[in-house]
Amino acid sequence: VQLQASGGGLVQPGGSLRLSCAASGRSFSAVNAAWFRQTPGKGREFVAVIRWSDGRTRYADSVKGRFTISRDNANNTVLLQMSSLKPEDTAVYYCAANVGYTGSLYFRWDKYDYWGQGTQVTVSS
Repeated sequence: VQLQASGGGLVQPGGSLRLSCAASGRSFSAVNAAWFRQTPGKGREFVAVIRWSDGRTRYADSVKGRFTISRDNANNTVLLQMSSLKPEDTAVYYCAANVGYTGSLYFRWDKYDYWGQGTQVTVSS
């Protein structure tokens, strides 16, 4: 399974971006699909997760109310709509998926089996 992330770029504070992550390869059957982000010198930070079976979502407090994660089952794609962006949202964003873990530690990066290559989001005036 390969994950391909896209949609990053430069945006002004208060603006919006939509990230996309497409899964390809053998039949894809994820438990959870998520977005993490990372800045230089810091670890990978949880942003949002969606449970593939029923669409239940969870968000980091820092993005709640501004970001929306969704999925397109037919196209094996997960989206992250980001609004009211702030300079502190600047990071490399990674999509991830797990296929065997069903526990509550969905916010931990080490619970994910597959990762996309990362896409840069820069929020700056």
